[in-house]
This record gives sequence, structure tokens and C-alpha cells, in this order.
Amino acid sequence: MSNFLIVGGGVIGMMTALQLADAGLDVTVVERGVSGREASWAGGGIVSPPYPWRYSAPISSLSRWSEGFYPELALRLLEETSIDPEYRQNGLLYLRVEDEEKALAWARNVGKPLERVGADFLYAKEPNAVPGCDDALWMPTLGNIRNPRLVRALRARLAIMPRVTLREGVTVIGLTREGARVVGVETTAGRIASDQVIICGGAWAAELLATVEVRLPVRPVKGQMILFKAPPELVQRVVLMDGRYVIPRADGRVLAGSTLEEVGFDKTVTREARESLWQSATRIVPALTACEVEHHWSGLRPGSPDGVPFIGRLPGFDNLHVNAGHFRNGLVLAPASTRLLVDLLLGREPILDQSPYRPGC
Repeated sequence: MSNFLIVGGGVIGMMTALQLADAGLDVTVVERGVSGREASWAGGGIVSPPYPWRYSAPISSLSRWSEGFYPELALRLLEETSIDPEYRQNGLLYLRVEDEEKALAWARNVGKPLERVGADFLYAKEPNAVPGCDDALWMPTLGNIRNPRLVRALRARLAIMPRVTLREGVTVIGLTREGARVVGVETTAGRIASDQVIICGGAWAAELLATVEVRLPVRPVKGQMILFKAPPELVQRVVLMDGRYVIPRADGRVLAGSTLEEVGFDKTVTREARESLWQSATRIVPALTACEVEHHWSGLRPGSPDGVPFIGRLPGFDNLHVNAGHFRNGLVLAPASTRLLVDLLLGREPILDQSPYRPGC
């Protein structure tokens, strides 16, 4: 029997497992598919909320801590697995920002580099951006990571750690409770017991917790994205405009996203979304009109009432914990939210005050 059983093998579950194993504890991760192939794989990889000044203080606190951690994590995973998560700190350009003064005031308050730049600066940084912009906002420290490679690297690292057991292709059917304890996790491979159970099930977290009559307000929110096969350096950094973005990869490919759809657990990709994303992307970078759309996919974000994740032990339980509800920012917030939970689990001084994230509050 392991010390910790983690339900859900996305970036939240895998980062939690990595830290617990680093601390010398035995961990089992149960994932119904292949670890990292749901929302963690489907996102864009920007290591910041899209417009960070529009988010609440609890999200900003997690985001700032996580952003500083990603360079270290990427280097560690490259060294230990030979898989490069492709963390790149190329900065971000915001075009046509309506609340520019609010953005600049936020940056001053949190000490974040953000400045208004003119057209000469903009087109020197991004020559293929939409013509006719007089100015932009520039955040030089913003990084992005190639999230499919990040989750591959995390999975590869966990697979060779002796204290970690990955059980993939195993679906959790429900939890069994006796008093204040979860005594078993019922799966398609039989019951699994553990001292402590952590629910990192993303959009499915609420369904899992409902089996022990816990009501967690987390719901699926579909997002669709497309990928252009573009020549190298057509786009050199993340560019946001009118709520949509383009993200370059090291090989030249360019992601464009994303939609926000309240359609339950339906992951069907649609022609309407593809056209909308294509129109947005080619407005931001007109040269993309000459590039093939290589791939179109969707994922399910774990939506929560204010986008603030639930992190910690669930009320009424001694050994049931949750880390879910990150909405659009699961990858952004993963390092800090998992570190906070592991601090709480191990009785360490937490990196942040848990109060805003405590389940049931």
C-alpha cells in the first residue's frame, strides 16, 4: 500500500507525484488513459494567465510563484529524461489592449516588467504582426513551454522513479468511505488502498468526489485550438490580440487559440471553431494565410466559479485531498498549486496562505 494515491495523471497529478517521491514517499498515480493526454496536453503553454491584470489576487499569487519555477523544472527534466520541454522566455506582445492603464498599474504594483512600446519596437520584434498598430504592450519576461513535451518528460521521469507506480488505462469508478476516511478507490482493475488519497482529476474531479457525497463546483469547459505548419521564425514570440493568441514553437509551428465552450464533456471539434480560430490567427499574423492548418483539437478545462483552484484536505475527511478547478490556467499554476498541497501534506511551512484555495470555504 502506497503512502499516497493520486487520481489523475495530468500535469497537476504528475507534479504532485514528483514532489512526494522526491521527499522519499511511495506514490501511486491512477490514470484512465495515458498520463498527460487530457487538458495538460491540449493547452497552449503560455506560462501566465492571458491577461494577468484581469485576474484575482489568489490566481496572481500562484502564477507569479510558478513562473519563476518553470526554467528550473525544464532544465531538470531535460537532464533527467533527455526530453526538452522547450521552455523559452521570448516575451509577449499585447495588441489592442482596451484596459492598458489598468495593465500598467498592475505591473507597477506587482513589480512586473510591462511597458508601452511604439510601432518601430513592435515590428522590430515581430515583423509579421498585423500592420497598422501604433503601439503595443510588451512583457519581456514572459515564457512559454511546449506542454506536450513537458508532460512527456514528466511521465518519463516518474516511470523511472522507484517510489512511483504509474497505473495507466485504469478508470476510477468511485471512492469508498468509512467515517472520516476513504478506505478504498474502486477502479476497473479492482480496489486500491492508500494512506492518503489526492483527487487531481481536472474536469472530472467533481464526478469522482460525488461518489462520497462531496459537491465540488468544478465543471468541464471545452477549448479548441489549431496548429499551423509555418516556416521557422514566421512568429517569434507569443502575440495576443482581442482575446486570442498565437504561440510559436521551436520548429516554426504556430498554435492559435482558444475557444471557451460550455458543452459538458463533449470534446467534438467543430468547423465553426476552426474557422473562428483561423480568422483570429490570420488577423494577428496575416502571413499565416499561406500556411497549412496541420492539426485541430480540443480539451476540457476544469472550470470553477472564479477560476481559483481548490487545494487541500476536504472538510469531513482525514485523508482525502483535492487539487482541481484551475480553469484556463492549469499549466500556469501547476508548480505553485502542487507545491502548496505538498507543503500541507508534509506539514511544511506553505509557500502561500492556503485560505483562498481551501475547499469548502
